[in-house]
Amino acid sequence: MLELKDVCFAINKDGEPHNLVDRVSLKIPRGHFMAIVGPSGCGKTTLLKTVAGLNPESDGSLWWDGRDLSEEGDLEPWEIGYVPQFSIAYDQLSVDESVEASTKLRVKTRGTKDLDHRIDRVLEETGLAPIADRPVSVLSGGQKRRLGLAMELVSDPKLLLCDEVTSGLDPRSEREIVNLLHDISRKEGRIVLSVTHSLAHLELYDSILVLHEGRVAYHGTPDQLTHYFSVDHTELVYPQLAKQSSEKWRSSWLKHRESYYSKIERNRKALIDQGILKLEHTVYTESEEDEDGEIIAEPPPAVKAPGLLSQFSTLLSRRCKIFARDRGQIILQLAILICFPLLVILFADRANESMRQFTGSTGGDLQEEFKLQVGVEQDRAQVGSAISGMIMFQVVLLSLMGSNNAAREIAGERQIFEKEKFGGVSPFAYLMSKVAFLSFLILVQSLWMAWFVQFFWTFGGDFMSHAFFLILVNAAMTSICLGISSLMRTAEQASLLSVYLVGFQLPLSGAVLALPLTVEPFTRPFISAYWAWSGSVTSLIGNSRTAVNTVVETALSASNTCFFVLSIHIIIGLIASWIGSSRHQWDT
Repeated sequence: MLELKDVCFAINKDGEPHNLVDRVSLKIPRGHFMAIVGPSGCGKTTLLKTVAGLNPESDGSLWWDGRDLSEEGDLEPWEIGYVPQFSIAYDQLSVDESVEASTKLRVKTRGTKDLDHRIDRVLEETGLAPIADRPVSVLSGGQKRRLGLAMELVSDPKLLLCDEVTSGLDPRSEREIVNLLHDISRKEGRIVLSVTHSLAHLELYDSILVLHEGRVAYHGTPDQLTHYFSVDHTELVYPQLAKQSSEKWRSSWLKHRESYYSKIERNRKALIDQGILKLEHTVYTESEEDEDGEIIAEPPPAVKAPGLLSQFSTLLSRRCKIFARDRGQIILQLAILICFPLLVILFADRANESMRQFTGSTGGDLQEEFKLQVGVEQDRAQVGSAISGMIMFQVVLLSLMGSNNAAREIAGERQIFEKEKFGGVSPFAYLMSKVAFLSFLILVQSLWMAWFVQFFWTFGGDFMSHAFFLILVNAAMTSICLGISSLMRTAEQASLLSVYLVGFQLPLSGAVLALPLTVEPFTRPFISAYWAWSGSVTSLIGNSRTAVNTVVETALSASNTCFFVLSIHIIIGLIASWIGSSRHQWDT
């Protein structure tokens, strides 16, 4: 049984606490299907999230099977399912793949056979088996709601919470979803609570909870609803609510609730006696047959959460699959890989030609020697500018790649991630799957940039050191932008801030113009582009180094220092990513 005892959830409004859920007391037995209805803003979703534990109650208590959840710990992730209004599946995956991923992330299965059985069972139960191979992107609204239910049922939750799962559906699809929820509640003693704005199909529910300004105005059977509110039709309930204060409705309900609860209990006993309501939780498998071939029902083993490694593997595999099927993202990545190095090698001919013009003094009159020396200095300046510019161009373009890699990586799937985290997915496993995927992009982009440019222009120094700093700057910017993505509320905010961050790299690096001495100590530590550029420049040797020194006006740092600072940038970005991934950001 789920019981709420004077549960409140308050927010600060104008410096004062304001109850969005106000002293709600309910008793909901096993195998019960309840609708939560009421006018917009009455606290329906807020109450549901409070039951789920997403909103910590500010007063009162919630009890589950005689256990005080606030004192003895919340429900286990597998015990509770939450179906939000938004889609919790990726468009690039199929129905079967979505349910499979959800199962692997929430349940530790006993091999492939157990996994397949669990998937097939929920697909059949939700009516999705005929379209299991269909991509999520082509599903109708009703089919997506069924998929959301299927992805929650994989763990056999004892409490299923549904938030506006029928909103936006046509009448037929709405009735099908309500019927499906009704059937789900009849199996294995599962409690199903459904928030809905619709007053249609109320006869399918065991009880109706009517909220008014966060308070209980009614909780009873559907057939007593119109009688309680003294109206002829359910559509008139909301106008009737507005005729008196929510506190008066609550007081009225407290006087009459026992008689209405007795009716709910009589109906429940009748369903049990008729065999319609089954409270025992059983699982059927093909291997459990007696001598006559009859299937035997056995209590299911306790559901266990998968380990970190299993979740990491599932998340990484899913991310790679989504990337491989995202044609737009693949085209963008290929365009970046081809076009960005081409932009860099525009300077290659000029640098190579200038290098070939370097000569020494051959003697003669002073005027000719002076002209020759001026020419040499001009050639050095041209070469220095070309080399320094090519290195910085590579660094800035790889910074832009890093921003593109990570700016939307977490913020763009915030709702799905928060939902999966609620279902038991480890933030650490999730973050590590992102790091592993992005690390592959970093290596491909950076090494390709270094090799492609090297093919047209030979780096005048330690090429491996140069390639290493290109990897580091890409990794640093990717890490920092991943941290931004995890901390921002929306993908748009994360993208905008990441673009600004890249935009400041070139002017604040000091590679083009030396920064004022009063500014440099405060900005330089935060500019990844400077440290990658400086590290590459210091690895130059011979004429290349001499030429760059001719034009560089800012002080260069040692390679070890550059490596250390870029490593710190990467670590800071990962820490920010962990903080953003770990904290609760359901309402984005």
